[in-house]
Parts: sequence; structure tokens; C-alpha cells
Amino acid sequence: MFNFSYKTQRYLILFGFLTIPVLLSLTFSYYPAISLLYYSFTDWTGLGWEMHWVGFANYKEIFTRPEIFTVFRTNAYYFVGGLVQTAIALYFAVILTGKLRGRNAFRAMLFLPYVLHSVAIVIMFKNVYHSEYGSLNLFLQAIGLPSWQQEWLGNPHLVNFSLAFISLWKYFGLSMVIFIGALQSIPADLYEAAKIDGASGWKAFRYITLPSIRPVIELMMILTLTGALEAFDIPFIMMLGANGTATFVSKTVDMAFRFKQAGLASAMAVVLLLIVLLFIVIQRKLLFREGK
Repeated sequence: MFNFSYKTQRYLILFGFLTIPVLLSLTFSYYPAISLLYYSFTDWTGLGWEMHWVGFANYKEIFTRPEIFTVFRTNAYYFVGGLVQTAIALYFAVILTGKLRGRNAFRAMLFLPYVLHSVAIVIMFKNVYHSEYGSLNLFLQAIGLPSWQQEWLGNPHLVNFSLAFISLWKYFGLSMVIFIGALQSIPADLYEAAKIDGASGWKAFRYITLPSIRPVIELMMILTLTGALEAFDIPFIMMLGANGTATFVSKTVDMAFRFKQAGLASAMAVVLLLIVLLFIVIQRKLLFREGK
């Protein structure tokens, strides 16, 4: 047996516990990130290891091909849907934080869509949006509004609204639970004091609730922005990018695996990362300035 001092044992334990996380981080985070950056300067096809250094040619191509950046118009639908989702989630969080009978059951029901797999959700909403036997059109006909029936996935003017609603429905529960956790951390004494002073429910919400959960609102805005820019699973599984539903991420995936231009796709991924970081900085500087 080795007779190490307490200080040596402490360092050995710390080294042992830190080694595995660091190795995993280097293997699955930093190495792929550095490789991605390197591939973005090559003409790699994604097959084999033959590649040639092309410098900034991939980035030049990205910024000279309008069709690559026009897909951000599709991402805008998800951003607007995310803002609506955040507002609705906060509304329901306020209601379900109050003294409501069966609130835990309502929380579970509203959170359930988030735990469902995206493939299952797409299959379900295909049966909702189907033009002939879809439940949405059948419902509109049943209530006497047949003129409102639409080709929800076939109409290019409606398809992105339809897909953004699916995303709103899926992630609404997560936003609501985060807000509930934030609201429960607010001391009840503040509301009691406001009630004694004669403050209405709206004034209590405006001057107590909103300032108290401001960091959480900032977090939700960042998640909404990044989620909109990185939208992929639902539009790709539902439409495969058809009918004007391609997002920037789905365009990147197509570039890498369909057109075998992994180098260009890597550059697109790097550009997306920079765009996300840029918007986060702008958002924090303009909307959530310190001391504002």
C-alpha cells in the first residue's frame, strides 16, 4: 500500500475525477470543433480523407450564393413562433403557480408534448394537417367553416406557419416549466405587501414578477433565438425541405450528405455559429443591458 499524505491524496482524487470529463470534452467537443474549422478551409467531400486546402473559397461561395442565406426567411417563422410561445408559456406559468385545483395535472399535460419524439409528433400532425382526412379540416367543416379549410402543408404561404406551430406546441411545456420554477422562487411576502398597498394584479405582475424573473426571460429569449436559427428536425422530417420549408441547418445537411460538399457545409456551420454568437451579443447589449 502507498502511504500518501493527505495533500497528495487530495490532488490524486481531483486529478482522477477531472481526467475523464476533460478527456470526454476534448474528444467529443473540442476536437470535432477544431476539425470542423479545418474542414471549412478544404474541398473535402465527406468521403475518404482526400482533401485540398482552398482557403476562404468556401466562405466566399457562401456569401456570393443568395439561395444559401434566403433560407433564413424560413427561420424567421420559428423565431416569431418562439416569441409567441414564450409569452403564452409565461401566462400559463402564472396561472399554474397560483392556487388552482389540479394544477399539477395541468402541468403534466402541458409538459407532455416536450417529451414526445419529433418523429412521433410529425406523424401525429400529418394526420392533423392532411387536406382530405386531417382532423383540422374535418373540425372546421363540423363547425360550419368549410371555407377555412386549407392545404396546410401544400400551400407555400401557410406551410411554414403550420410547421412553426408544431414547434411552438412541442417546446411550450419546457418554457412553462422553466417559468414556473422562476415564479416559485419569488418570496410571497412581496405579493402580500403589494396587495396591502392596493396594487392590482397587473401592477404586481409588472413591478414584482417581471423584474424578479428578468434573468430567466433573458435566458428564454436566447433559447428562442438559437432555437429558431438552428431549427431542423420538425421541418426536415415533415417536408424534407420541400415547398420552401428548408432552414439553414437543413440546407447545411443537404450540402454535406446530398451534394457531397462537406467542406462547404463545414463553412456554413461555422458561419451559423458566428451568426448565433453575434445575435446573442446584440440581444444582451440592446435588450438586457446591465443596470437598465
